[in-house]
Amino acid sequence: MIMLLGGTSETAPMTRALLQAGYRVLVSTATDAPLALPEHSRLERRHGRLDGMAMADLMRRRHVGVLIDAAHPYASRARQEAQKAAAALSLPYLRWERPGTDFNGFPVIAAEDHEKAAELAFADGRPVLLTTGSRHLLPYTTRARQTGIRLRARVLPHEESRIAVLQAGLSTEEVIFGKGPFSVECNRRHIRRHDIGVLVTKDSGEAGGVPAKLQAARLEHCIIIVVQRPAVSNPYPRFNHLPELLATLASIVPPQTATD
Repeated sequence: MIMLLGGTSETAPMTRALLQAGYRVLVSTATDAPLALPEHSRLERRHGRLDGMAMADLMRRRHVGVLIDAAHPYASRARQEAQKAAAALSLPYLRWERPGTDFNGFPVIAAEDHEKAAELAFADGRPVLLTTGSRHLLPYTTRARQTGIRLRARVLPHEESRIAVLQAGLSTEEVIFGKGPFSVECNRRHIRRHDIGVLVTKDSGEAGGVPAKLQAARLEHCIIIVVQRPAVSNPYPRFNHLPELLATLASIVPPQTATD
């Protein structure tokens, strides 16, 4: 069996490709957010966050032969736990790395982390639109309260997000619930509706709707702050082309034996 750590937009097409190649697949996601997964006898899904020990125990019980990590590019903690689990069982670990964004032609300001991004975002004095999700709200809400500058946070319409915004002290008026990726025009509507002057994003690539955010921000004359991806320093193979990943997987576990 192949265990696929997913939850991003790449999860469904990757799952379909693995099934078509003849593998049994266990898709593991942190939340129960809907995914466009096919109905298939060789496909299972589970959800809930796992640390390295729990993940290793699960893979041992389910006789997983290879771990494919296709978690979000910014899910550094999840990746660390996945690597620990694979190492504990001496399992092959293949990392899917979503291609980054081409920022050529866009005057973006890079920030190494959310604390720096919040500092930069609220230095201009104009309202801020935060499009980095619900997991790192505190640096931005703290700066908003300190400066008195208006903040709007766009997050997924999911229970985990609703809890996070409440814990961060955001009111209903300060939150935009929606599931992306958003079009250029939709981003522009959000910017205009809330009189936004600064847009904060992560480099989530085309799959994360970043090019549309950049175009909208440029058309609306917004400052663009980009939180950089976590540094990667490990020896594990990384892939951003599905055929290459499948070829490597087949060399480790041939598809004809993967259904045993």
